[in-house]
This record gives sequence, C-alpha cells and structure tokens, in this order.
Amino acid sequence: MPPASAAAPVFVASSAKPFSALMDDAMAVMEAGMRQAPMNGNPNHDFVTMMMPHHQGAVDMAKAVLLSTQDPEIRNLALGIIAEQQVEIQVMQAWLQHHPTKETTK
Repeated sequence: MPPASAAAPVFVASSAKPFSALMDDAMAVMEAGMRQAPMNGNPNHDFVTMMMPHHQGAVDMAKAVLLSTQDPEIRNLALGIIAEQQVEIQVMQAWLQHHPTKETTK
C-alpha cells in the first residue's frame, strides 16, 4: 500500500492531451486502483473490490474517446459504457455495504 501522503492517481478527461495519453492515464489509474483494492480472501468481496476500479477504467476510457471522436456509433457505444458501468459500480458498492467484510479460511 502506498504511503498515506501519496495521493491515489485520478483520471482527468481533458482535450489538452492526445487520446493515447488519456488512455495511458486511464490505464494507470485503473491499475493503481486494482492494486490498492482491499483484498480479504473472500472471493466475493475480492472480486467486487477489484472490479470497481476495472469498471471505472472503462468509464474513463469512454470519456477519453468522447473527446476524440465524432463517429456516432463510437459515441453511442462510449455513452452506453459510461451508463452501464456506473450502474454496475453502484451495484457493487451496495453489495459491499450489505456484506460485512469477513476473511475466509482456505
């Protein structure tokens, strides 16, 4: 885990960067989030905590492409990804709230 003073990276969708840099940023934020996910040995819990930053990575990548394309099919796909992945993140957050953290014995 990084030191308490180290801030977790945050994705910023900005037209000031080229698309490839935005995708690199989105991947770096997603990977950091997945590495920092609080794992406890319970497969259900660990799956959910790892999937939340993974889904957020898809949202961030979709935001990046919306800044870079006017293709209506790609824009529609990206908007759908944002909507669907955000709902799934909310479902996972709710699941975590309703399932107290318990470690499993292997």
